[in-house]
Amino acid sequence: MYAAVSPFYILFAVFGIFPVGFSIFLSFQSWDGIGKMKSVGWENYKYLLTDPQFWQSIVNTLEIWVMATVPMLFLALVVAYALHTAVRFKSFYRMAYFVPNVTSMVAMAIVFGSIFSGNFGILNDLLKSIGAGQVQWLTDPWGIKVAIAALSTWRWVGYNAIIYLAGLQAISQDVYEAAKMDGANARQTFFRITIPLMRPIILFTVITSTIGGLQLFTESQVLVGDSGGTGQSGETIVVYLWQHAFVQNQFGYGGAIGWALFILIVLFSIINWRFLRERNDDLGRKGRRLRRNSRAS
Repeated sequence: MYAAVSPFYILFAVFGIFPVGFSIFLSFQSWDGIGKMKSVGWENYKYLLTDPQFWQSIVNTLEIWVMATVPMLFLALVVAYALHTAVRFKSFYRMAYFVPNVTSMVAMAIVFGSIFSGNFGILNDLLKSIGAGQVQWLTDPWGIKVAIAALSTWRWVGYNAIIYLAGLQAISQDVYEAAKMDGANARQTFFRITIPLMRPIILFTVITSTIGGLQLFTESQVLVGDSGGTGQSGETIVVYLWQHAFVQNQFGYGGAIGWALFILIVLFSIINWRFLRERNDDLGRKGRRLRRNSRAS
């Protein structure tokens, strides 16, 4: 039996545990990837905290995260609600909305690069057709953020819509029937029943979207390159790590950046988890009350 399960543990140790442990050790070293390592103690972390480029990458990442996550989750909820109601060819639409999540990110970034191209982009052609001026999306600081956020939104809408759809299908129809008997219209049903009962799932997607948003890399790297574009406005935390570790061969400093990113993700996850825990009690009471009302009706 042990021989049968040992390959998993060996692979996990080699490709999981060892890289994590080595990255911790590496963050306290100065190493170019070839020569001899030199122990520098906490110097990498001290420099990290005083590096304005690192803090700018955090600001860039958070701005792109807000620009992508808010519309993405809203659109995902709308799509899920539409698929949950009377829509023909539901199976086809479910598959179609999920396809972007399993498509190569590099290929999608190349396509979006042509869409947001300043001179020959489809988006600028549409703007000209309605009499608006051209926008140099991939050279303007805010245009870069919009392009990256749009790509991230397009990729993850379908994924989150499938999660929301599963949550919607888990809500008992008795609750909706009771609300209808009480005279609730579609808008009241959506905001006073569907949204409250979906809150744990919504908060789960907020947490996962936060973790994913803090790790944005391919979108920025393919659209605007290693430098992050004009004014480094597209430089996310992971792109900043890539520059120092794999472009400038500062692997020790790259390890420190990686662990700083890990701490940042943990902090955001704790904040979201505490918010979720505080809301769960209220939601549970409201859900029990709705179920009692539906049975009484």
